[in-house]
Amino acid sequence: MKKVITFGEIMLRLAPPGFLRFSQANNFEVNYGGGEANVAVSLANYGLPIDFITRLPNNDIGHSALMEIRKHNIGTTHIIRGGDRLGIYFLETGAVSRASKVIYDRAHSSMSQIKPGMVDWEKVFRDAHWFHWTGITPAISKSAADTCLEALKVADDKGITISTDLNYRSKLWNYDGNREEIMTELTSYCDIILGNEEDAEMHFGIKPEGLDITTQGKNIKAEAFLSVCQQMHTKFPRAKKIITTLRGSISASNNTWAGVLYDGSKMFKSGQYEITHIVDRVGGGDSFMGALIYGLINYPNNDQKALDFAVAASCLKHTIKGDVNLVTITEIENLISGDVSGRVSR
Repeated sequence: MKKVITFGEIMLRLAPPGFLRFSQANNFEVNYGGGEANVAVSLANYGLPIDFITRLPNNDIGHSALMEIRKHNIGTTHIIRGGDRLGIYFLETGAVSRASKVIYDRAHSSMSQIKPGMVDWEKVFRDAHWFHWTGITPAISKSAADTCLEALKVADDKGITISTDLNYRSKLWNYDGNREEIMTELTSYCDIILGNEEDAEMHFGIKPEGLDITTQGKNIKAEAFLSVCQQMHTKFPRAKKIITTLRGSISASNNTWAGVLYDGSKMFKSGQYEITHIVDRVGGGDSFMGALIYGLINYPNNDQKALDFAVAASCLKHTIKGDVNLVTITEIENLISGDVSGRVSR
């Protein structure tokens, strides 16, 4: 089977233990993660061949990140080395009515200083059939955006399926450049587009018609997002599928979770899960994307099954500490079949 390729930044994640605030912390728990790396972990976990492309510093922290990637059976042959530092993000985990908080420390990271010409995309895509990127990569620097565009042009020339998770991050787009123009050009290459209502609005000015998402709580109706999918499809006619995740935020600890998929003529919607005791929601969207790619590859004529698999997988991710989803296909299928008991498996 040909490979899936993901491209982006992996970071060091530092978080106070449990639900401590930054001001209470005497130590930090260490993890590694990043949108595209998290997708790669999910795909490797499901048994698909996967390569992750990034740029890492040639120091001990860079080596540690590389070992973490390899631990998950992800290909690292085309990772390039250089630059001075690995990006860092600090996570304060919220609870009940207190939201989680992220502080980035990734300026001048190795990946933010990547430039066109550094990666041999012809070699990267030689045995590939799918390429995935996210809106985080072009947000970190203009040169990263240019390198992403370089990759997309090569992938497109080779007829490779291209997917994106739009992933708007308000704290990242800090360089001079028109965000909408940059994201519109990059997204125009995509066959599969994932994004929630904030992504669509902030990148492209597309809003759900007649819906204020901030007032919805748990009562989010999938049908309200058909207009978003239709507007996205009009803007990006190449896209074969537009997918939206539906998160109802009752509190930081209690969310509802579902999704819709639009194929240009029909909208598929999943069932809704209520996640009552969130362990870690960071990486939830990445776990959805990884499972969606797996589903679209393995259930090519069954969009409903692919969507249901993605929603169930990402629902389970909310029970996993850290950025990555470590659940099995069997656990996902059990949840889809209605097994929510949490009974001990003996």
